[in-house]
Amino acid sequence: MSNDAINEQNPELENPATEAAEAASQDETEVEATVSDLSVEELSAEIVRLQEENQQVKDQSLRALAEAQNIRRRAEQDVEKAQKFGQEKLLKEMLAVVDNLDRALEACKPEEGESDKLQALRQGVELTRDSFLQTLQKFSVEVVDPQGQPFNPQLHEAMSMVDQPSLPSNTVIAVMQKGYVLHGRLLRPAMVMVSKGGAPASGQQINEQA
Repeated sequence: MSNDAINEQNPELENPATEAAEAASQDETEVEATVSDLSVEELSAEIVRLQEENQQVKDQSLRALAEAQNIRRRAEQDVEKAQKFGQEKLLKEMLAVVDNLDRALEACKPEEGESDKLQALRQGVELTRDSFLQTLQKFSVEVVDPQGQPFNPQLHEAMSMVDQPSLPSNTVIAVMQKGYVLHGRLLRPAMVMVSKGGAPASGQQINEQA
């Protein structure tokens, strides 16, 4: 018996393909009806709304990307600072050892007729001091010894001022304690004595009233 005959005998049975085609046709009809119900102004407004939403999504994505890049950049900077200045406290403590070695050398300057033992002691202290300075240099610590240089308030701390008309004003005439910088950043200022009374130097002026 053919399908047509079966369908005639059982009208409630329908071909699935026919049902799908009818459903699709009905959906298209409903969409066309919905679109036809909208005016041109309403369609234009809907397009504008969708464009604005799309732009908002783009802006949010760009802001999120920029924020992620900033976070990564700050993290990289923090890591770099930690690598450069993580040992700052320890290095500051080591400066006191170098200061004591400098004082020891200052107290035992070479003199005529001194014993061989004193010469050997002084040479040993010098070697120890130089070894310490070489170790500090490996960690990018540099000495600030401004003897004869113009006063620089960013690197020097003036302990006193002395009349010295023969020298330009604000010239460092004595270094009481050397300073140090770590990767270009001040670790400890140099304690200095500064001249006054001469012609102005090229460095910055000191406020004598301070």
